[in-house]
Amino acid sequence: MKLLFKYILLLFLSLNIWLSNAQGNFFLKNDVSKKINFEFVSNLILIPVEINGVTLSFVLDTGVSKPILFKLTENDSLSLKNTKTFYLHGLGGDGKLEALKSSGNKFRIGDVTGQNMDLYVVFDSSIDFTPRLGVLVHGIIGYDVFKDFIVEINYNSKYIRLHHPKTFKPKTSKKWRKVPIEIYRKKPYIDAEVIINDDEKPVKLLIDTGSSDALWLFENEEGLKPNKDMFFMDYLGKGLSGSVYGKRSKVKTFKLNDFNLDHVNVAYPDTLSIDLTRVYKERNGSLGGDILKRFNLFFDYSNQELHLKKNSLFKHAFTYNNSGIVLEFNGTRFVREKIRLPSSSKYSNYSGTNSAVQIDLSVDYRIALKPIYEIVELRESSNAFAAGLRVGDILISVNGKEVYDYKLPEVNAVFHGRTGKNIKLKVERNGETMTFKFKLDTAFTKNEPSN
Repeated sequence: MKLLFKYILLLFLSLNIWLSNAQGNFFLKNDVSKKINFEFVSNLILIPVEINGVTLSFVLDTGVSKPILFKLTENDSLSLKNTKTFYLHGLGGDGKLEALKSSGNKFRIGDVTGQNMDLYVVFDSSIDFTPRLGVLVHGIIGYDVFKDFIVEINYNSKYIRLHHPKTFKPKTSKKWRKVPIEIYRKKPYIDAEVIINDDEKPVKLLIDTGSSDALWLFENEEGLKPNKDMFFMDYLGKGLSGSVYGKRSKVKTFKLNDFNLDHVNVAYPDTLSIDLTRVYKERNGSLGGDILKRFNLFFDYSNQELHLKKNSLFKHAFTYNNSGIVLEFNGTRFVREKIRLPSSSKYSNYSGTNSAVQIDLSVDYRIALKPIYEIVELRESSNAFAAGLRVGDILISVNGKEVYDYKLPEVNAVFHGRTGKNIKLKVERNGETMTFKFKLDTAFTKNEPSN
């Protein structure tokens, strides 16, 4: 499953021209740098951000200009300062979206503190990325971090390091490359090239750590469009007005400086889902996490430079979800779980040189709270659909293993397996348990869903 952050809040972020530009700053006291470990889920970087004493989980997102909070649970007690309510018209399902601007907040990321920080809170229950990721996400943060530091991202070791710009020394190894970037309206853009149908095309891309896809391109008549024999229609992400669909394909080669990646996944969002009038006019698309994770990076906004070198993920293949199934975390339920416990009452003691203690393992059961994974999208051209699976089915087991033993990204990894791999799913539908078998197909075998 590929998660889309940028276009969910695209219109909201485009309204920065009339929102207050007053922003606080992050400070690193005595150290020249500070390391913060992150969780890496579905090609997204999740970091802990403390706001007014409450620790929350945020996506580190170069594609947003302001920190946005969109998920608070009943267990989160966050005191917001100097709040002002307003409405963003034309964004919600009912024509307006309630939001809140809070100023004068205190942020902390590790030992790095931010004073007098602005925070934007969106009140809409449909904006919840936790179900699609399977982990709790409260919000997204970007420019506020990148503007004050040289930001190192190490995807191999899963940490970011914030460096003082005045003391930072660029890497001198020949493995590193320095590439110019453009900071436009607080977001970074980079020039690259793609080869489509043997035609080489220059592209300007938003560097987007908040997108889990590899590459997004805006389809046009100048050659930025998929090969007519190699694309399929698919779900791309969730937007304010509903699901976002488009075409998925491959580009023959993606070029960044002297780094070349072959057979790269690309998505072309439906123009009905994207208001291109609000997009930077020179932009051709986005460079997302499935490419960025193949490099170790230093973002230098002050000098408009990106330092990068390839890492051990560089040669990993670009895969698609060949099942056509999109799952979502849909709460929890109690499950009767089998466990094996050692029994102290059943043992034998033997004397002599071959003495041993034999312990009998007794079977027992316990009631445990386990996650529910529901099929929320299903490609109708897939073998899974042909086998009889449907949207709304609750997953019970995958290839004989109880699904609650998996984290959601692990289930999705099974669906990204090789074409022809046998899959056996047990699901619950309307209280009835059903079993389906199918082979992972090739997403490109059909261009359009079957009738």
